[in-house]
Amino acid sequence: MSGEPTVPLFDWPLERLVRYRPPRREPSDFDRFWQTSLKDAAGHNLDVTLRSWHGHLTLVDVFDVEFSGFSGDRIRAWLLLPKHRTAPLPGVIQFVGYGGGRGIPYEWLSYSNAGYAHLVMDNRGQGGGGSITAVTPDTAHSPIGPSAPGFLTRGIDDPDNHYYRRLIVDASRAVDALASLPEIDAARIAVVGASQGGGLSLAVGALRPHLAAVLTDVPFLCDFPRAVTITDAGPYAEVADFLRGDRSAVERTLDTLSYFDATNFAARATAPARFTVGLMDRVCPPSTVYAAHNHYTAAKQLVVYPFNGHEGGGQYDLPGKLDALREAFGG
Repeated sequence: MSGEPTVPLFDWPLERLVRYRPPRREPSDFDRFWQTSLKDAAGHNLDVTLRSWHGHLTLVDVFDVEFSGFSGDRIRAWLLLPKHRTAPLPGVIQFVGYGGGRGIPYEWLSYSNAGYAHLVMDNRGQGGGGSITAVTPDTAHSPIGPSAPGFLTRGIDDPDNHYYRRLIVDASRAVDALASLPEIDAARIAVVGASQGGGLSLAVGALRPHLAAVLTDVPFLCDFPRAVTITDAGPYAEVADFLRGDRSAVERTLDTLSYFDATNFAARATAPARFTVGLMDRVCPPSTVYAAHNHYTAAKQLVVYPFNGHEGGGQYDLPGKLDALREAFGG
């Protein structure tokens, strides 16, 4: 039999994906909401602390970091620095996927060995059931209403109380924390992450307009109106689970999620971005990634993995990331 091979794509064909640019569900006070959130966080002393971590590594210095995130909560991170350094370094901030955390330093050796400072931010309240652990608790500062298991509907009744307001503010403050260190060239900082980490990278790329680059792999938090209806895989399925019980909450739920939708952040982008997408990804469907990519307003490229799911390019994509960082940092 001749002809092209049949690919069991989960979402639309590629020729439709590249044209997909849905109307954005954007609240009228989106910018004011985030300006206020960041201003409130800035009212707390950043108070970055570093403690040496000794793990028999000979080429990398590792530090256990704390800084003040949302509402002054203490956020943990790892900082990995090349041991042999003579000048301030470009910095890479790593945001971690859903359910994970900063783990242990041995899991994060690539960027420091490429010559960069590497800050790996913990996910507040996550990391309890995955392979990459976390140590930062999630402190809720307001009463949190009913929700489905997971994080997407935690605080869904009010954007001010929503979990992702706290996590995105933490991620934005991580930029301040890294930039404040004398070992870092504050003019050359990039953010990277996959899945939830990719969504956080897109958010921070909009909230912090002077970043050198945004590297976002198979990003989560994109195009909620489509995502929550096209896939029954978690985490998006949490929203359907919640609405299956609370039938009257559809519009309110989508309104709250619109404050955290990466397509809205993408429309405010200023840093060059490198996206990746897996065309067989049922966790973060390709069309939702294309929605964010096609709304992204700064320079961008998209690397397509046609036969991969949510793993995307995995470690095979690392050379492309390092090329993008070298270009963004000027060699």
